[in-house]
Amino acid sequence: MSTIDDERKRKIAAQFIAALPYARALGLELVSLAGQVCEMRMPYREDLVGQPETGVIAGGAVSALMDTCCGTAVLIHPEPPSGTATLDLRIDYMRPATPGKDIVARAECYHMAHSVAFVRATAHDGEGDTPVASVAATFTVERRGAR
Repeated sequence: MSTIDDERKRKIAAQFIAALPYARALGLELVSLAGQVCEMRMPYREDLVGQPETGVIAGGAVSALMDTCCGTAVLIHPEPPSGTATLDLRIDYMRPATPGKDIVARAECYHMAHSVAFVRATAHDGEGDTPVASVAATFTVERRGAR
């Protein structure tokens, strides 16, 4: 079983984000990587607003942030797969994001089985203790040479 160092984790994460057109369109930015934990930011932008009268970011943009952050957490796991894809992503929206505030997702790949990775994540906007959203997800684990 291999392990990957911090520089390689950053490279993997950057390549993953750059390969996803929607991640680039949303302006997703890597904040930090540690162990099997990834933090990613989505800057507040008017074109991401889902409710013009309130200025609240669209739920789909929050979901895309969470999915990308979770996938990155899988790819930087200490026993990294050669590839991954979302199998299931259950998101609970806890409250509307605060207009004008960036949203930061934090995802942890807490268990890596032979063919499935298990991830949990939250998204915050820096306001209060209640997260904007919470996620429980599973991802495929592709192993080099496995068929």
